[in-house]
Amino acid sequence: MNRRENLVTMKGNPVTLLGNEVKPGDKAPDFTVLTGDLQPFTLKDAGNKVKIISVVPSLDTGVCEMQTLRFNSEAEKLKDTIVLTISVDLPFAQKRFCQANQVNNVITLSDHKDLSFGLNYGFVMEENRLLSRGIVVVDRDNIILYVEYVKEVGNHPDYEKALKAAADLV
Repeated sequence: MNRRENLVTMKGNPVTLLGNEVKPGDKAPDFTVLTGDLQPFTLKDAGNKVKIISVVPSLDTGVCEMQTLRFNSEAEKLKDTIVLTISVDLPFAQKRFCQANQVNNVITLSDHKDLSFGLNYGFVMEENRLLSRGIVVVDRDNIILYVEYVKEVGNHPDYEKALKAAADLV
């Protein structure tokens, strides 16, 4: 398993990312995560739309909540684009979060079971088994066009760059 060190910090402390780093131009790896109804969800299930994959450690933290709410708001304006938010939160907690915050334009998905997404995209933090913060934009043909591994997990991603990358594909 690939281990990448000194790329990301959490509260100023370095963390080790596990899994395969993805880069623009790569074919998007498949993954299997769970929906709020405990059903498997794969990359294929996202269809042939542009995909914004918003990666967060936990919806129960301030920055993750704001990131999810921001993409929920932006998703209303995006054409032919699907927004997926992936964390290792349990599906029940994700469902509760979405109901409490009127999140209905983003699909929240749980990677808690197998870390399939996290390992295939290189977002698993070894020290705490959470996903590091980031964004991946995938085109209709499942080619990665934009990737951001946020350097400090407590910081926001570059929303504008990710949204522009997605908009340029539509």
